[in-house]
Amino acid sequence: MDSRYNHQKYEQGIYERWEKARLFEPSGHDSRPFTIIMPPPNANDPLHIGHAREVATQDILIRYHRMKGDKTLWLPGADHAGIETQFVFEKKLQKKGKSRFDYDRATLYRMIWEDVQKQSTTMKKQLRRLGASCDWSRFKFTLDPDIVALVLKTFKKLHEDGLVYREAALVNYCPECGTAFSNLEVEHKEVADPWFEIKYGPFVVGTVRPETKFRDTALAVNPKDKRYNKYIGKTITVEGLLGPVEMTVIPDPQVDPKFGTGIMKVTPAHDPHDFELGKEHKLPVAPIIDFDGKMDFSWYLDSPEFKNEPKKYRDRAEKYHGLPVKKMRTVMRQDLEEDGLLVSYNPNYRHTIAVCYRCRTPIEPLPMEQWYIKVQPLAKKALAAIKSGKVGFPSKQFERRALHWLENLKDWNISRQIVWGIQIPAWKCEDCGEWAVTDGEKPKKCQCGSTKLTKDTDTFDTWFSSSQWPFVTLQTAKKGDFEKFYPTSVMNPAYEILMFWVLRMIMLGLYMTGQVPFRTALLHGLVRDKQGLKISKSKGNVIDPIEMADKYGADALRVALVWGTKVEHDNSLSEDNIRGQRNFSNKLWNVGRFVLSNKSNSRHSVPNLQPSKIENSSDRKIISELEGVTKNITSHLDNYSLNEAAEELYDFVWNRLANDYLEIAKARRKDAQPVLEYVLAETLKLAHPFVPFVTEAIWQQGFAKSKTDFLAESKWPSNTKP
Repeated sequence: MDSRYNHQKYEQGIYERWEKARLFEPSGHDSRPFTIIMPPPNANDPLHIGHAREVATQDILIRYHRMKGDKTLWLPGADHAGIETQFVFEKKLQKKGKSRFDYDRATLYRMIWEDVQKQSTTMKKQLRRLGASCDWSRFKFTLDPDIVALVLKTFKKLHEDGLVYREAALVNYCPECGTAFSNLEVEHKEVADPWFEIKYGPFVVGTVRPETKFRDTALAVNPKDKRYNKYIGKTITVEGLLGPVEMTVIPDPQVDPKFGTGIMKVTPAHDPHDFELGKEHKLPVAPIIDFDGKMDFSWYLDSPEFKNEPKKYRDRAEKYHGLPVKKMRTVMRQDLEEDGLLVSYNPNYRHTIAVCYRCRTPIEPLPMEQWYIKVQPLAKKALAAIKSGKVGFPSKQFERRALHWLENLKDWNISRQIVWGIQIPAWKCEDCGEWAVTDGEKPKKCQCGSTKLTKDTDTFDTWFSSSQWPFVTLQTAKKGDFEKFYPTSVMNPAYEILMFWVLRMIMLGLYMTGQVPFRTALLHGLVRDKQGLKISKSKGNVIDPIEMADKYGADALRVALVWGTKVEHDNSLSEDNIRGQRNFSNKLWNVGRFVLSNKSNSRHSVPNLQPSKIENSSDRKIISELEGVTKNITSHLDNYSLNEAAEELYDFVWNRLANDYLEIAKARRKDAQPVLEYVLAETLKLAHPFVPFVTEAIWQQGFAKSKTDFLAESKWPSNTKP
């Protein structure tokens, strides 16, 4: 054996031999199944350090259960990732001076598809590089035709059961990405915006959205506010920048009398609260901002009365039309002052706004027709499954969070105005306006008899298809998989997608199969830098997992990612951490080198020790300690305490075996050799799930009976003495 472990010499070759031997496919006809469906990495980008943590966590569990003799399946895949992938691709187009608007739908889709296939190939290589022992023969992609067919079938069933509806409502629209998002995909941040206090007839109204003033349809006051309750129900004349308009004062208990002036302008087309209030009072929904985030005065400019309006108003409307929102506020301030309507102005009013989770563009609440899923009937069953223990959360804080979210979920907007994804199988009749939903095929005619049917151009929210991932993968990978491996054992995504994905998988899994999709939701924390900051390109603290694996070895990276913190907690990682775990690989290698340099018998066997004949106290002690550490590591892995298992292993190898027993054994090498070999072999088995490459390399040097005898398929150590 070499004097030092060279990971670059061994890792690729070992993985290729494992894969060639088909070790990652399930084996054992009568054994119980242990299944993990890999949370599919996005197909648009290489793996990041968070993916590496998932790989380390899941592969440790998979290798452990495989060695225990369970019928083990780790099914890999990739997610088309909808808006995320299109967003990344559009950035590439921008660098070439192009945009999505330069291509027709089919061409843009094909271009993204080709780019994704290249990235997917890279992603598979990276998973292999990290040692992921998943069954590549079952790899699935969310846009595989058989997957798509099942997704469409789910949508059709939801529609038939009255759980899908189409409605014109206010949506969270990102003008930059050009699509709507669900409430869960909207983030919030504090910003400084100008605060305007404007004359509204006899009142003064405070607002950070003066640009929507042109489509205000009412004024709202708290009915208990003595200052204004006498005005409720009355219509007042309000002087505006385009002339006077009439508005009715309506009651709204949610108006805070202590906030601003205690009067709220009502714009149903641009505020969720106002939209609901408008439905109650039957107010018109008239937008003033378009889907590009610009002012739209076409309603005024195209009106027959426009030519008869005063020139001042006509000039203003033409000036306003097409202005971005922020620019409009600057222009409005000047005109409000000119007309004597601006009472006060604060340029730095701090408040919280909704932003797109992808590009951080401010979200515009805009009215449009979308498809929605009624989630409460689905959430009710998911709640029952968690409360009854059918789905377990090792972390009780995430269980409480899951229950809270399920109890408060709103209907789910699943329409997205993008090209990349699964197109919604719905057709609108041009004659009667009704929608027909199928499982993919275009209907021959509408119920009214018309054949003029136009397909919806929207695609599904990517979370709609990926929330069916556990059952659609097993129903399409290989014949009989669903019956053998569903429900799966563990789902292991990041805790930040608990609401986006985990809860929706439970809801749709129960709905389509009658069973939970997984028995344990093992949510993992984020990977942060050594200062505890979130890793991001903007901060310049990105840790490339492949670069680290190439530099220090995949084994070192894997242990560093589970070391020192529970699975559900965030992990502060630095290159120093990874370098330190490389030292552990070297220590294990050196132990193996010492023991195997003086092997007492055939290299193809592990000594069969007889406890009654072990007389030396140090021999008995190390075997007793091995028994104890085996018991503890097994217990830790069964309870998903991967950090404790890794730390127990480290302490045993470094201190009790290398520092203590090996030093004692040197003086009585010949007598101690059988015990050394036995302890080494059992230690390699215990260490294999954590550091699979170095342990396999040592095993091949000393204990493999043939070229097809692998540590990866050896039996997990028992808790009894030899």
